[in-house]
Amino acid sequence: MMMVAVRSVVLGAEPLSAHAFLEKLCDDFGGRMTGSAANAGAMERLAEELGRAGVRAERMPFAMPGWERGEDRVDLVAPLGRRLRVAALGYTQAHAAFEALVVSLHNGRPAEIEGKEMRGRIGVLESTTALQTSEIVALAVAHGLRAVLFINREGGGQLLARTGSFSGAPLPLPIYSIAQEEGRWLQRLLGRDVPVSVRVATQSSCRVVETANLVVRVPGRERTRIIIGAHFDSWDLGQGAMDNGLGIAQLYALTLAWRGITPHHSLEFIWFNGEEQGLWGSRHAAAQLGDAPVVAMVNLDMIGLPIGVNALGDDSLVPVLSRWVEARGQAARLPKGVENINWVGSDHTPYQLAGVRTITFNSPIPRESVRYYHDFADTIDKVLPQLVDDSGKVIGELVAMLAGEASLGAWRRSPAETEQLYVRFGLEKRLRAMGLGADGP
Repeated sequence: MMMVAVRSVVLGAEPLSAHAFLEKLCDDFGGRMTGSAANAGAMERLAEELGRAGVRAERMPFAMPGWERGEDRVDLVAPLGRRLRVAALGYTQAHAAFEALVVSLHNGRPAEIEGKEMRGRIGVLESTTALQTSEIVALAVAHGLRAVLFINREGGGQLLARTGSFSGAPLPLPIYSIAQEEGRWLQRLLGRDVPVSVRVATQSSCRVVETANLVVRVPGRERTRIIIGAHFDSWDLGQGAMDNGLGIAQLYALTLAWRGITPHHSLEFIWFNGEEQGLWGSRHAAAQLGDAPVVAMVNLDMIGLPIGVNALGDDSLVPVLSRWVEARGQAARLPKGVENINWVGSDHTPYQLAGVRTITFNSPIPRESVRYYHDFADTIDKVLPQLVDDSGKVIGELVAMLAGEASLGAWRRSPAETEQLYVRFGLEKRLRAMGLGADGP
């Protein structure tokens, strides 16, 4: 594993608070799409700020399939002319502009599309579809569609920026998120048999990018390791303040809190890149573990104020987490207590696939803020200082407990046990759709 040390110098300045640091990061760099100059500059700023506080950070370089958004557009041509509010999904490729008739796919169920003329057309898909992105692509290719417009699940002109390919393979046809209001407008026209046609012009492009995770290590009395991770990257439409500036700030505060302290277990704080496009940074880090003695991995992805702690399906963690919840007392009670529900699609997943136990929180972000994530309005004004401070306090207490819990030893599941972890929660289909398997990332 190649590691590059980032210079650490103490300048005597008081480090910025977690929220103040996040505000400057968001305002100075905007969205942190992996592979962009903004992402690289923001990560360098993080390393510099840690260095000013006397914290030594290391870069963990890796290459990944990248994607760069271009001047993409979809225009309604008939029955009237209008530029539509859209955003291409990640790994949509540039192509020659084309015009085609639109067809409603509804939710993409066989009974809803049977007998429809689809070849050479552009499909409009409801936000309520149960199809995974890879299944949407397969459906489109099988029926000869030229593009898909995926209606956003939130109203108010919102667009859901997201990856179109967890494997990083370029998409065989353009797929766009379209604003709910305009997507349903098209659906109503089609429902009255009004011919609808649009023009699609995509300039986005796929390319391999060189990037890095950032790592801070706190040596403990034992080699056993607890990993605390948060993804650093975001989509480019907004500032990525909620997703996942929150995690950046929480991890930043944790590193400062552990300066000069020697825990029982060693600690490893990692800011991952490439999460949004396909968990690339955590895949890389998990693949480098070898036989390292890992106790657990804690994932901080959009952690609001915790109301519960989640063992993510690992029964062996429930007793120690239950003791921690009880020890916090009634005044600091987590209403949901200890949960043990697995889910996939964030940076804990590659660690789970490597056999590592993982932990996260049940921690909703207020509805009035979280509805804007992945779009222009995911901005720092949606993340209040009190939320960063209060959530950071609970996270810090959990990490302190885990770091000092001598009864917790390093442990890995077998591949068969890992497979059952996903089967038990009905996640194996989703995992396969993401191009991941129970034998490792």
